[in-house]
Amino acid sequence: MLKSIGNFLSWILLGANTLMAILMLLCAFSPYISPYTFPILACTGLAFPIFLALNLMFLLFWLIFRRRYALFPLIVMFVCISQIRAYIPLNGPQSYIPDDAIKILSYNVMAYNHDKPHKKDSPNEIVEYMLNSHADIICTQEAIFYQNDNKNFLTEKSLRSTMAAYPYYSHYKKGTNGWNCFSRYPILSARLIDYESAGNGSMAYELKVGADTLLVINNHLESNKLNDKTAYRDMIVNPQEDKVKSTSKLLLRKVADAVSIRAAQADSIAKYIRESRHKYIVVCGDFNDSPVSYTHRVIGEGLNDAFTDTGNGLGISFNRNGFYFRIDHILASDSLEIYNCKIDRTIKASDHYPISCYIRKR
Repeated sequence: MLKSIGNFLSWILLGANTLMAILMLLCAFSPYISPYTFPILACTGLAFPIFLALNLMFLLFWLIFRRRYALFPLIVMFVCISQIRAYIPLNGPQSYIPDDAIKILSYNVMAYNHDKPHKKDSPNEIVEYMLNSHADIICTQEAIFYQNDNKNFLTEKSLRSTMAAYPYYSHYKKGTNGWNCFSRYPILSARLIDYESAGNGSMAYELKVGADTLLVINNHLESNKLNDKTAYRDMIVNPQEDKVKSTSKLLLRKVADAVSIRAAQADSIAKYIRESRHKYIVVCGDFNDSPVSYTHRVIGEGLNDAFTDTGNGLGISFNRNGFYFRIDHILASDSLEIYNCKIDRTIKASDHYPISCYIRKR
């Protein structure tokens, strides 16, 4: 009798494991689903770590109680090995950095904490961080300056003066967004990549590095706009069925709409990269999308993800509203070697953490 009950429960759990495995596979291969045709399915990559964790739990359970069933979740995870590695790379500690390597820093600065000017006795935390980073090229997003004539605010003029160690500078403003590039190398050109957006965009810089030209693309792509904290809080505190349904639909619709918009932006960036004559390319910034996404796959075609190749762990780069994902990335062409990519979680002055890595010619 007990054996029959045990077998029945095993079959139920195997069915549940099958469902979790199918959902994990859907999430893993969602970057290949068209966001234009199936926007809701295309955004399921955000849930990939959830179903990965559930399949790991099933694997552990089967290893303890029904070892022969453990092969099933193991096969599923083997099929998804590239997505697992992209999401949670384990490269071990890296201490070697060549002397001729260039340090790249990308940071969504959330307007540089503009109401805090940078002073010697009271430094602006973001500005201080950039100065102490010793990066050779710094790309920032949401680089907006307010009250440019007010000494109680961080102004563009004062920032340029403070960042004098970077003689080459570019600033572009579009709507309520802005992009900066601080460089130790001459900026030969700075142009906006053409795609439709009211406040998002991608800046392409040509930098003269020795005898070579390095193309750096600094991105801020469409946000998911998950800023309705009151609705989410009410759903959690008072989880009535109708409220959970309506809020879940709102959340899903916002994400799906953003995925469709980002897809068009990603296609434009990918086209720009394909048509570029440059051998050395770095693409960085706030993608507002995870490593398992259409956006990352399309932009990253032919490029290497710095964190996947040299980083460790989840690498969460967004730190507000309970949405903890790696949405800031640095990608580099095959002609460049990548070293020691890190997401620095020691500074919380913005809603993003900075991401950095070292590159050099192969």
